[in-house]
Formats: sequence, structure tokens, C-alpha cells
Amino acid sequence: MSVLVTGAAGFIGYHTVMRLCREGLEVVGIDNLNPYYDVKLKQARLQRLQTLANFTFQRLDIVDQSALTALFEHGHYKQVIHLAAQAGVRYSLDNPDAYAQSNLVGFLNVLEACRRHPPEHLIYASSSSVYGANTKMPFAEDDPVDQPVSLYAASKRANELIAHSYCHLYGLQATGLRFFTVYGPWGRPDMALFKFTQAMLQGRAIDLYNQGEMARDFTFIDDIVEAIFRLLDKPPALSAERGTNRLFNIGRGSPVALMSFVECLEQALGIKAQRRYLPMQEGDVLKTWADVSALARCIDFSPRVPIEQGVQAFVQWSREFYQV
Repeated sequence: MSVLVTGAAGFIGYHTVMRLCREGLEVVGIDNLNPYYDVKLKQARLQRLQTLANFTFQRLDIVDQSALTALFEHGHYKQVIHLAAQAGVRYSLDNPDAYAQSNLVGFLNVLEACRRHPPEHLIYASSSSVYGANTKMPFAEDDPVDQPVSLYAASKRANELIAHSYCHLYGLQATGLRFFTVYGPWGRPDMALFKFTQAMLQGRAIDLYNQGEMARDFTFIDDIVEAIFRLLDKPPALSAERGTNRLFNIGRGSPVALMSFVECLEQALGIKAQRRYLPMQEGDVLKTWADVSALARCIDFSPRVPIEQGVQAFVQWSREFYQV
């Protein structure tokens, strides 16, 4: 029996596979290596993973139902960690079809495969973006989430609802994880830390939206992976409805002002940022803040890496990877 990880060449997928393999688990990873951002970065992650003896990779798109069905028919997966998705809030304004295909059709295909070949536990990626225009802070899992402000957010909320129906109908045991602004080494180039670092190293100005008056619950990648690993063998208990779909926030539980984040990056790089202040972007939110008490009760762990340490780790990786 092995663990299946979708989106294995992605940011969170790469770190998750690395941790599982180091723990001695057999891992099968799939990814379509799409060009949403530089494929060379995905290939570099994958190249490192393929040096691991207990990792097997197959290039596969979750939108391809027949290929995904064949994968499940020929494999035996104790757990499935579904991280493949079309990411990015702003890109969803320009290319909505990519989100409908990957995040809706692709997710449905994964659920159908799990229905036919049930794992002991399905863990899938959701997002803090489902809280949308909510103003109550911190965000808690039982808050209403009916105000998404981007198609990306709506697609992730749809994932939670579809998973709930499949658990109810077919007895699946699933856990959805609402990730809060994940950052760290090998991160995505469309994320603020990556873009800010590259711009500052190249002497370009960084874009600060809403005049810089924003805050995010930044969560270091190692904390995310630790939570996933601890959850792996802790599927939700069977409910009266047979299956269970539970939801957890994964965030550090302490939002950081964007300007403080920039100052932290300036210190790590030893460079003063040139700042360009811009209006709020469509689909964006002012602040995120995770209530992680439910997660802590379940796995006796909550994210703990301070922003200074996490930013320094990213800067060190960025200098080494890009030879700056």
C-alpha cells in the first residue's frame, strides 16, 4: 500500500512527497507539469524527488478521467493527498476555464476514483480564500463562507461541498485543508515573497496593493507539511451519515502586516525595497487570520515558524537556486 499525491511537482506537493519518503512511506506522485509558471522550477523539484528510492512519478492530468481511473485500478493507495489544482486568485480573472477544468472537473474525477477504490483517508487542498468578504476575525471553520470574491475561491468552496456530498453518499473519509498564504523554499513564482525577492535583487520596484494596507496569515511550508503528515493516519470518525468530510484551517494564527513583511524581507536580503503603491486589486481581500484551535486539538500541533525565520530560509534558497 502506498500514498498517492496529486500535484507532486508543485510547491506543497514537492515538500509533502519529500517528507513522506523520508518517513519511509511508498509514494506515487502525479502531475501534469502545466505552464502556469516556469516549468523548469517544477522539473527541478521533480528531479530531486526522483532520486528517492521510494518515490514513483507518473505524468498525468487529473482532468483525464480515463488515465486517472487506470491509475487507481492498477494501484493500491492507503491514503490520497490531493494537491493538484489551478492556483492563483488573479489568474482566475483572465482564464476562468482553467479553474473549471482543474478545480471542478479534475476534483470530481479524483472523488470518483476514490469512490470506486476507497482510500482510508482522502486529504484535499482547500484555501483561506473561501472566507472571501468575511469580516469576523479570526476565521473559523464554522463561519459562513458564502461570499467568495474570486472564481478561485468559489472553486475551492465548491470542492468542499462536493466532497461533503461524496462522503455522505459513499462513505468516504475526507479532510479538507484551508491553507493560509503558504511560503518557503521552492515556492511559487506568482506569490508575493517570490515576486518581491526577485524584484529587489534585480533593482526593480515592488507592487504594494491597497497602498500596502493589507495583512496575511503567512504559514511556513514546513509547518504545513508537518500538519499533513500528522493527519495522514487520523481520518475523521464515521458519522451518522456514514462518511465524514471535515475541514481544518492551517495557518500560523497570527497575521502579519504587509509592510512588516516587506521590512522583514529587506533585512534578510540586506536591500532596501523600492515601493510602488497601487489600488486594491479585484478578487483580493484586506486581511486573513486563521483560527487553528480545531487543528491543534486533533493533532496536538499548530504552525509555529516565525516569519523572520521563514523569510530567511526562502531568501537563502532563492540565492542558491538562482545563483544570485
